Amino acid sequence: MPITTGHLEVDGVAIYHEIHGELGGSPPLLVLAGAFMSTDAMGAWVAGLAAGRTVIVADMQGQGRTPDTPRPLSYERFADDAAALLRALGVDRADVLGYSQGGGVALQLALRHPDLVGRLVSLSATFRRDGWYPAVHAAIAGMDATMLAGSPVEKAFLEHTPDPAAFAAWVEKVKVLNLEDQEVPDERMRSLTVRAMVIVGDADGVRPEHAVQMFTLLGGGDEQAAATGMLQDVPRSRLVVLPATSHIGISGETATLVPMISAFLDDVPPATPELF
Repeated sequence: MPITTGHLEVDGVAIYHEIHGELGGSPPLLVLAGAFMSTDAMGAWVAGLAAGRTVIVADMQGQGRTPDTPRPLSYERFADDAAALLRALGVDRADVLGYSQGGGVALQLALRHPDLVGRLVSLSATFRRDGWYPAVHAAIAGMDATMLAGSPVEKAFLEHTPDPAAFAAWVEKVKVLNLEDQEVPDERMRSLTVRAMVIVGDADGVRPEHAVQMFTLLGGGDEQAAATGMLQDVPRSRLVVLPATSHIGISGETATLVPMISAFLDDVPPATPELF
């Protein structure tokens, strides 16, 4: 598929993005990476998902090939940047998949710009700070730039900003963003009408009960199906919990998850076998 790359100026940030495929026709899929990651880290997801649709992948402020600015970081600001990027590309509506921090941004995009979002895939993400195990916050608090020395993210950052002090400052900003996290009230979650898919691992940094709560608030559950044993309609929301899968491990489960995600994005109804 054709790949277009470039930077677009959005609110003072030159956002790097890639378009895998042709815009126009079916809604594209916007893919958003997690904290301390970049578009390159989502390569396997883009490759798998672009087989059936156009995929846009973007680096948020400071990530990968997008330089940092003095602007503070926030999920809401990232969501507004993503919305401005889509509109600048002439996209009226897109599906969105976000991993970890990117999942929080995808959720804010659906909350703040509901007209833009068709379907939402939350991959190992939360809507509240207490959705993470306390150990996650302790680990983030202990991070510094030296732990990312030699990593692809540091290398990409230093290519556009050859200043180790600037990289260290950006790492601290990302730490603050993730330690403070976001607090979306239950009523705001219920107000979303977007079709959603919530995916976590059972050994994730996201508590499984939080994932179930997110799924429920986003319209998950079907009492008619529970009573009859069969789905009558395509479910509005779907929940996936992968066994023996960690927060980092889930990022490598494209072979398992891409077919599920593609079926969700295409509104494919699950098959019901003949038993009686």
